[in-house]
Amino acid sequence: MNGAQALIRTLVDSGVDTCFMNPGTSEMHFVAALDKVPEMRGVLALFEGVATGAADGYGRIAGRPAASLLHLGSGLGNGVANLHNARRAHTPLVNIVGDHATYHLKYDAPLTSDIASIAAAVSPGWLRTSASSADVGADAADAVAAAYGPPGQVATLILPADVSWGDGAATAAPAPVPSRAAVDGSTIDAVAKVLRSGESVAILLGGTTLREAALGAAARIAAATGAKVLAETFPTCLERGAGVAPVERLGYLAEFMQFQLQGVQHLVLVEAKAPVSFFAYPGKASELTPEGAGVHTLAALGDDGTAALAALADAVGAPAQVLAAAVQAASRPELPTGPLAADSAAAVIGALLPEGAIVSDESNTASLALPAMTAGAPRHDWLTLTGGAIGQGMPVATGAAVAAPDRKVLSLEADGSAMYTLQALWTQAREGLDVTTVIYSNRSYAILNVELGRVGAETGPKAKAMFDLSQPPLDFVSLAQGMGVPATRAETCEDFAAQLERAIAEPGPALVEAVMPAITL
Repeated sequence: MNGAQALIRTLVDSGVDTCFMNPGTSEMHFVAALDKVPEMRGVLALFEGVATGAADGYGRIAGRPAASLLHLGSGLGNGVANLHNARRAHTPLVNIVGDHATYHLKYDAPLTSDIASIAAAVSPGWLRTSASSADVGADAADAVAAAYGPPGQVATLILPADVSWGDGAATAAPAPVPSRAAVDGSTIDAVAKVLRSGESVAILLGGTTLREAALGAAARIAAATGAKVLAETFPTCLERGAGVAPVERLGYLAEFMQFQLQGVQHLVLVEAKAPVSFFAYPGKASELTPEGAGVHTLAALGDDGTAALAALADAVGAPAQVLAAAVQAASRPELPTGPLAADSAAAVIGALLPEGAIVSDESNTASLALPAMTAGAPRHDWLTLTGGAIGQGMPVATGAAVAAPDRKVLSLEADGSAMYTLQALWTQAREGLDVTTVIYSNRSYAILNVELGRVGAETGPKAKAMFDLSQPPLDFVSLAQGMGVPATRAETCEDFAAQLERAIAEPGPALVEAVMPAITL
């Protein structure tokens, strides 16, 4: 058995049976080993950022790692942005990067680079180079266990070509996966005391606590104590919709966050960090916790925040019966008519979102009305741009569809962001994935127009031209069709509703280009 075969067999035995890849020469033995270990599903991407983003989306929905396979330092570099997003999302992900044969490195061939230095930025918690074919099985098992965390992380294994093709390798048994740490009773009691103090308290949820059970416990606490419950701005995966306790997300702009936290005297963190401004702005605060407010950690990122919230609800005497009144009622907006805009498009989506859908949201400035318009839709999962590096939405949707082939995936994508990783459409067509993509086509980097004003820079026509995507206009219908995805264009609410309804009803990939004006904030 060679190293590549031992690696893939160990991954499969450890529960990793899907690999998103863009391989090169150094990874050929890994690719060849797919026929020796047919349980491993190889999913080809045309760009490394699609492979890494898809692995992120898979892990968010499956709750277990996928692998990504990249070619040398250059391929890793192409995939770094979405590995950054996965790191920020604490997604379990096994990232395999091929390298030159060990004896070839000294010749400094054109593609030689310091792979470990590049990987360290997105895989700081676990990074290893397999030294021999005999080691690779154990290395793979360790990588899987490390990817689980908790919290989850990107675990990068560098695989030299001669380690991959060398004989004498053996598989390794799965390594133990550690559990989330239980929060001790004294912490529960201390936070309960804060909640009973009579002072204003906000509870900020993140990580795994944005699922139904934890949201229900938080709603019970709020009903019993008057605490305000908030979610981090960009959740990894938020369960929401009819029958689930709703939660308000912190806004993107610092001013919005400060308004939401106004008057708060205590901030309780549950698998979340204290809020900070996304960027620095002249004369504006970076730390957004109200001045003088106490900050209390109920559960750290690797703790069992869901169990801690349940225990806290009991500690403050929150009856379980209040939850029935706290969950989101079923509701749908009426289908709008007339010219298409961001708010009317959100109403169409709220009216048509199917039961059990997975929404990958990278709609950026077009997203403001989406939370309200979809709040009462049938329950669904909402995936967001957790790390802030655009080009995530379509790859994450691709991986989510591989992880959950029985669920409809809706990819809501800004036109500028779409062009970073548009190749995801080809993978969706190749794999027959049930993804409906909506392109918010406003012909602008609208978020950058907003930021241009917020940073206080003087603007002129040359600056504004850098955010204009109208010359020439992008034709997403032709682009999608060129990659094998059926596509249509809508400019009215009526057309958008008809086209989206048809795309949702039919299995397989589809794209609707929703043409609308850019919004301003």
